[in-house]
Amino acid sequence: MGVLFSYVLLGLSLAAPIGPVNAAQLDRGIKYGFFHAWLVGVGAVLADGVYMLIVYLGLVSFINTPFIQMFLWLFGCFVLLYTGFESMLNAGKINLQNIRNREPAFKAFLSGFIMSITNPLTILFWLGIYGSVLAKTASTSTSSELILYSAAIFCGLLLWDITMATVSSGFRRILTSRLLGFISILSGLSLVGFGVYFGFQGIKLLLSSH
Repeated sequence: MGVLFSYVLLGLSLAAPIGPVNAAQLDRGIKYGFFHAWLVGVGAVLADGVYMLIVYLGLVSFINTPFIQMFLWLFGCFVLLYTGFESMLNAGKINLQNIRNREPAFKAFLSGFIMSITNPLTILFWLGIYGSVLAKTASTSTSSELILYSAAIFCGLLLWDITMATVSSGFRRILTSRLLGFISILSGLSLVGFGVYFGFQGIKLLLSSH
């Protein structure tokens, strides 16, 4: 049980560093409440699951080809810039009394999924962390135990998702519309910053391939 708990903690620590998904969750939670923030995280966790499967099946060499890497950086840049600017443009429209203009729930889910799946840092992250966990446990564990440990990591990711959704929707209840708008602008700027970084990395890879 203690070993399983340690893998849940590993999942929590993998999800905790502030990145594009956490910034997007904060933005959605402020604007639309718990459910939308949670769906962003669920989309991201599903993308993490895809990468875990890729590492598990040993398909990393395909993902690490320069063309795929460049595509992920540049497409990720587009998604982050679009989401960031949309967040800042709509910051002034946050109204605690009027939440009828909700975005479709599927859009929140898709936003989290695309943000995570197009992030090349995610695959490097999973290759480094999950890959080393696999290498370490594969020699001493059965395949069913490996699946159990992977599920524990996944539980940690989902736990962080619920935590972020709760915190961001909690902000909505205790802060004024003006303060919520200010936080939404900050999270939008954060997303744009990540987008610029992704774009820079993509262009650098493009230039080095010529």
